[in-house]
Amino acid sequence: MAKRIFDIFFALVIILFFSWLLLILWCIAIIDTVTNSIFIQERIGQFGKKFKIYKFRSMQDNAASEERRISKIAQFLRKYKLDELPQLFNILKGDMSFVGPRPDLPGYYDVLEGENRKILNLKPGLTSLAGLKYYNEEQLLKRQQDPFWFNDQVIFPDKVQLNLDYYYHHSFWGDINIIMKTVSFIFSK
Repeated sequence: MAKRIFDIFFALVIILFFSWLLLILWCIAIIDTVTNSIFIQERIGQFGKKFKIYKFRSMQDNAASEERRISKIAQFLRKYKLDELPQLFNILKGDMSFVGPRPDLPGYYDVLEGENRKILNLKPGLTSLAGLKYYNEEQLLKRQQDPFWFNDQVIFPDKVQLNLDYYYHHSFWGDINIIMKTVSFIFSK
């Protein structure tokens, strides 16, 4: 209950104090992607329940190549995770928390078995230790000969282990520590 109160309070505070930034980023995303600027995708949430995650769109649908699809502005938004700020509304809705396993696409967390399914008892988070470790996951996968194999056989199992460790050892002050590490990590970029 304390975690939920923390999530609601700080999501509201951030939205209120940074509504100007959200508005600017929304306008930039509209101009940059020539869309409504909000990317909505189905993800797996707590107890395996599906929900819609919100992000600022950072890819142009009509671009001819991958390099042109992600603009310099979008690269900046992704580098500093500003494209994920709309997830504050997911937190307010109760779909997410500030700290917890990053929500994944169907076909990953929802098909875990045995002890690993305990991860589904956790609410997905805006940040996590696994998210920090694989902060540059997109670039890491681009360097692989078989990115799907590398994700499924190396990265995802490691994320599962990190998130299972979080399941067994999470606490309020541990969450504050992860949030502080995340802020420090983003500002060190």
